[in-house]
Amino acid sequence: MTHDLFRADSYLRECSAIVTALTPEGGVVLDRTVFYPLGGGQAGDAGVLLRPDGSALAIADTRKGKDAEGRPTADIVHVPAPGQALGLAVGDAVTARIDWERRHRLMRFHTTTHLLCHIVAQPVNGCSITPDYARLDFHMDGALDKDALTAAIARLVAQDHAVTIGAISDAALDANPQLVKSMSVQPPRGTGTVRTVRVGGACDGDAAQIDLQPCGGTHVARTGEIGAVVVTKIEKKGAMSRRVVLGLGA
Repeated sequence: MTHDLFRADSYLRECSAIVTALTPEGGVVLDRTVFYPLGGGQAGDAGVLLRPDGSALAIADTRKGKDAEGRPTADIVHVPAPGQALGLAVGDAVTARIDWERRHRLMRFHTTTHLLCHIVAQPVNGCSITPDYARLDFHMDGALDKDALTAAIARLVAQDHAVTIGAISDAALDANPQLVKSMSVQPPRGTGTVRTVRVGGACDGDAAQIDLQPCGGTHVARTGEIGAVVVTKIEKKGAMSRRVVLGLGA
């Protein structure tokens, strides 16, 4: 089981760790990590693992572990970029260091998708968050205006709302199903609590709650940190689907 340090602090850029396993495909499993694995629509982190001799193993992607039958495990697998000698063994001490600039773009985009959930206020039936763009697919048949959405995002960014991590019990989530915005992905259950992300609300003197939903991704601490994010495209993907694509502004 990998201790996922990024769940508590998205701003951690590196950590010391021990190699606990090497996968048949060449992936590296650590006892703890700051690398976020692909999930919830958000891309997996990239970066480097610094070997005991100080040399770097480039990590191109991060994925959730699977057992021999393909079932998910609690391991996080660091996927090396091709063409490198692994140069690691179980028990080795390493430093896991993410590509921070790439991660920060993911954090900015992911937090913006939460703002969009507030602005559009329709169920989400698809999501993709990459370092270069993000998209949300809304289950709706009405029209959306690109400039109006961009202006609404900019207002919420300028208001600099706090973004806080919390938790909700499984029972409380069952009693408030409207908190789950995604139609296709349900939050993980089984531990008794589900991680949440709140934008605004009763924190840091901010009375206005903008969004609250279960989410395991990485986010900025305040909306002001998002900076310039714009709606680059709106697409009709079907009778009941409207896709909103986000890009970084100047």
